[in-house]
Amino acid sequence: MARMGPQTQHKLYSAALESFPNEFAGISRCKFKETYIRNLKEFKQVIVKPCCDPEVITAMAADPDTRVRPGQKTIWLASIPDQLAAKYVPGNPAMTTSNIEVLDAIDEERTKSKDFWTGETNKPHDWKAILKEAGKPTTPIKPEYIIQREVNKAAATEAALPAEEESKGEKKSGQNKKRAAKNKPKPRQNAERLCRSVAIGEECTIGAACKSSHDVAAFMEKKEPDLGSQCPIFDEFGKCVFGLRCRYAMAHTTAEFTQVVDNEKVQKTQPNQVLNQMSRDMQIRLRKHQEKFPRTQEFDVQWQASMKDNGAQAGSANTEESARDAQDDTVKTEQASKRQRKARGRIDYRGKTYLAPLTTVGNLPFRRVCKEFGVNITCSEMAIAGNIIQGQGSELALLKRHASEDIFGVQLAGNRADIVGKAAEFVSNNCDVDFIDLNMGCPIDMAFNNGGGSALLAHPRKIERIVRTMLAATDCDITVKFRTGISRDVNVAHKLVPQFASWGTALGTLHGRSRQQRYTKVADWDYIGECQNVAETMPLFGGGDVMSWEDYWGHMETQKQCDGIMIGRGALIKPWLFREIEERRVWDISASERLDMLRQFTRFGMEHWGTDTQGIANVRRYLLEWQSFLHRYIPAGILEVLPQKINERPPAFVGRNDLETLLSSPLASDWVKISEMLLGPVPDDFTFVPKHKSNSYE
Repeated sequence: MARMGPQTQHKLYSAALESFPNEFAGISRCKFKETYIRNLKEFKQVIVKPCCDPEVITAMAADPDTRVRPGQKTIWLASIPDQLAAKYVPGNPAMTTSNIEVLDAIDEERTKSKDFWTGETNKPHDWKAILKEAGKPTTPIKPEYIIQREVNKAAATEAALPAEEESKGEKKSGQNKKRAAKNKPKPRQNAERLCRSVAIGEECTIGAACKSSHDVAAFMEKKEPDLGSQCPIFDEFGKCVFGLRCRYAMAHTTAEFTQVVDNEKVQKTQPNQVLNQMSRDMQIRLRKHQEKFPRTQEFDVQWQASMKDNGAQAGSANTEESARDAQDDTVKTEQASKRQRKARGRIDYRGKTYLAPLTTVGNLPFRRVCKEFGVNITCSEMAIAGNIIQGQGSELALLKRHASEDIFGVQLAGNRADIVGKAAEFVSNNCDVDFIDLNMGCPIDMAFNNGGGSALLAHPRKIERIVRTMLAATDCDITVKFRTGISRDVNVAHKLVPQFASWGTALGTLHGRSRQQRYTKVADWDYIGECQNVAETMPLFGGGDVMSWEDYWGHMETQKQCDGIMIGRGALIKPWLFREIEERRVWDISASERLDMLRQFTRFGMEHWGTDTQGIANVRRYLLEWQSFLHRYIPAGILEVLPQKINERPPAFVGRNDLETLLSSPLASDWVKISEMLLGPVPDDFTFVPKHKSNSYE
């Protein structure tokens, strides 16, 4: 290192504006500090040290013009290697003092763009993008499988969109927030839809008010071709509830358009394979505010009374116990009496594998696939508490549980104790669940800006009230999922963990990142281990970056940092991870086995969403969303070093056969081809944009 020059954040910011006016247009000093200076620090291009540090004193002595304002405690230091010092010639008009300061700080970019600095080209450069890419780990793949070509990242996320719809100037990371409108299928006219009752050979119960078609011959003439000769629903249950509307209708329809029923199979089929299905009457009761929540209301009254009588510090020392004493006097709902309540505290969570609640991709068919591979605990997608008690059908659908899910919970999100309590009471009374989880880890803006998700971490008093309300209003276990904190450098989880244990929480799950980090950077497992030491009797699960059985057992047994591990992205990329964990071996799964897994998902999906046109569209959409993660798996047989790490980016490579190459493609157009192999051709107007433009390799 040739020299160390003292620099301030203000000087670096000014230099950046002067040197790169186009790149930094509209970037505030605060944004500059939060994003770019932090990256520079990580790549050791900028260092922050105390002013009293001997290295700083030496550097300041060598530069008499340096000044430190009164009371200043730290200073920025930017470095420059010896071999590049000669480039900074005094008097060179292209190298002003401020230019030198900022160029010192971005040495990584300068060495990669020598043609620009030597004047050989005037091509504009984006040093920020280069800096962001610098230092990212690369997956070690055997040389014979690496190909020398660049993958079009824009195509990887925007493919399957018509060219005229591609937006210009949009950022290439984060969520595709407009994808819902783009992915939405073209609405069909009522005349094109056959009445549900008529489709299965029954009389329409609505009569003249029915807006759907009753003309079977006309419908069959215009209907799309069948997708195959075997209907998954008919094969499984002996009867297809979609009748003529099924895209495999000829498998169970006679020449006279009547439906075939396999009575023997119908009788053998186990009833209630899907639990927690809410009736239309229940939905209407919720919408009309006719459903009562006596336990939540009782506890809320007692909480407010305790706050008023004893002050904020006394809190609710005995409110939960008193609420339980009053429980016998409350009126039980009609639905609650129809099922057997599950006792709290009957499950030992320690040592069990846990599939994380995953929005969009953590649907019931995907959970069934993971159950086939041996996962122990499953949880619903995040459900908004307010939407549940308002009777929104899409939210109530998230509560469904398959009979194969032997340990199952529902995750709720919200920021008001009364709302979350009512939703928890409703779920406890009307659903077959083993636990209800409170979401305090969701980093997305929609939840955070409304005070829910990870925003709760800034309000421990509110957390206490919510958790205690849930405990008072339910009979099942209450669990919590949370992050290290909101800000990257301010951890709060270690303060909350002992409180969760004292309140009676059955399980805590800590994601080893802050809200600010979202799903980037490496999870802090050392901090998870510190929190586990103060968890007292409450089991504490960890989560983050686990993608191999070595990772799992390393945290569980070697370093003993947690009582169990929740797996999210690792399960999306390789669902067979749970079998690898159980057998403690790497499974070099073949491409044909992976395709069979996708075929099984489509069968589960058609059982769940249906085999009519809308059902097939839903199956295809969720298959493609899953493929946006699944393609990141790198076959074990082509890796030079095992295991694959979740944050490593692979170079462009080919598989051991054409199918393996196709399954590893990052292009959405190739994902659509895979869906066509399983679900037939897509409609002419079909479009698809994945939920995430990138999948957080960082």
